[in-house]
Amino acid sequence: MAPRKRVTIKDVAAATGLSPAAVSYALRGVQTRPETQRRVQQAAEELGYTGNAVARALARGRTGLVGVLSSSLQDLGEQRFVELLGRQLGRHDLHMVVVDARGEPKRERMLARQLADQLVDGLVISPLDPSDASWADIGEMLPVVTVGDALAGPTVGEVLFDNRAGVSLVLEHLYGLGHRHVAVLTPSRPSTPDRPAERVVAEVCDALGLEAFVVNSRHSVEEATEAAAALLARDPRPTAVFCLSDSIACGVYVAAAAQGLSIPEELSVAGYDNHPIASVVAPPLTSVDWGLPDVAASAGGLLAAAVSGRPRPASRAQVRVTPALVERASTAAPALAPA
Repeated sequence: MAPRKRVTIKDVAAATGLSPAAVSYALRGVQTRPETQRRVQQAAEELGYTGNAVARALARGRTGLVGVLSSSLQDLGEQRFVELLGRQLGRHDLHMVVVDARGEPKRERMLARQLADQLVDGLVISPLDPSDASWADIGEMLPVVTVGDALAGPTVGEVLFDNRAGVSLVLEHLYGLGHRHVAVLTPSRPSTPDRPAERVVAEVCDALGLEAFVVNSRHSVEEATEAAAALLARDPRPTAVFCLSDSIACGVYVAAAAQGLSIPEELSVAGYDNHPIASVVAPPLTSVDWGLPDVAASAGGLLAAAVSGRPRPASRAQVRVTPALVERASTAAPALAPA
């Protein structure tokens, strides 16, 4: 028995008297009149063109796909969050389309608009540049949940990190140990200097009387190692390094080892994600725990509620995440601590 011929978009075009491009537009519900969309959908169903995901999505009103826009998949903390989020979304019968901004705000904006144009039901974003005005347009196009920082635009939910508490926990810990000359390694780019965590660093250091300077570094261990090597070659060398990512902290470990510096005897290092690797490196890394499983559950639940067809609330739902400092062996008093 000969196998049944697979129905293609050209077959639907021939049945409706339209071009394949027009059929594609109609199936996606764009650039065509509603009656044309109904006619194309009916023809697709009669011909058995139901294998097309867009046709099925149009028939039921949603795709079951959620866009997840990662700030950088080189970041270990971001990798773990995406993994946990995928599990949570799966419980709501939603599946992820994951894209990577690679730490570039311009690419982040381009990817967000592409996802909005490609029939995803909603978007979860960990923004690189939360203050950018283009988020207002994205939020009008589809449900958006932001994780980390609040967006300059409409969202259906926010899972916000209390960066003032997180940064203060680390810097006060280092100050209490006796450190007065601290470096901060941040993944923020020079084009996005106003992210909340970075602003808080300057404010807390001023309040404590800490001398601190900020260095930009990407999340990859290789690039973080390069940035840390230049940092540790400075004179005077900082007695402690606070990394706004555990991935970057791993680069500091590599650079310190290459220069023969002992952690924490000659250099204290602290991270910001409490990724599982923090307890594996030697010595174990002092870091900030944000309860990522709960963060992923909140973000997944907020977006699932929005795409299920429930009416949007008058005000955006907001979840605030309180951090906890996990002290490990990577931080100690400097060799010449002040009295």
